[in-house]
Amino acid sequence: MLALTALGAAGCGPTLEPPQVEPRYSGVFLDITGPNPSRPTFLYDGAQCVPYARLVSGIELYGDAYSWWDGAAGRYQRGPLPAPGAVLVLSQTDRLRSGHVAVVSQVLNSREILVSHANWIPGQVLENQAVFDASPNNDWTMPRFYNLEHQVYGSIYPAHGFIYNVAAQGSLPPLVSGLTP
Repeated sequence: MLALTALGAAGCGPTLEPPQVEPRYSGVFLDITGPNPSRPTFLYDGAQCVPYARLVSGIELYGDAYSWWDGAAGRYQRGPLPAPGAVLVLSQTDRLRSGHVAVVSQVLNSREILVSHANWIPGQVLENQAVFDASPNNDWTMPRFYNLEHQVYGSIYPAHGFIYNVAAQGSLPPLVSGLTP
């Protein structure tokens, strides 16, 4: 509870500052030539998080986003620590009926990462969106996504954890060197 107190009431206060990181756009699947390059759009109609995460991460899972966690069991390594290229799996909720998946693009520290994902804003791909771990145990079960438009971290979304593109029987490389929960 002490960890949440520092974040504001129930961990939802706007006291967190976004990380100072310059966005990097690949331009491969994005139309960044429009009037607002901070909100890139997917070149194909109906961009969805699952096909985007599969393409970017190389993790060959199918079905609704929330089903990826169970679908990865026995096929891919899963865990509570972020690593570049890992897929963050959000749980199914009333607001996220299909769940959501996002690919970690960078680990800033044990509580902050950047993710790239599709359809967080309908039909768009966002690259390097800041995400903060509000969980008291620093286990990434309570991430908050930074809302650039309102310049605050948003609501907490329950998460299962991260799926790594490593075979279930394989050994994991060091995921996050020098970071401790």
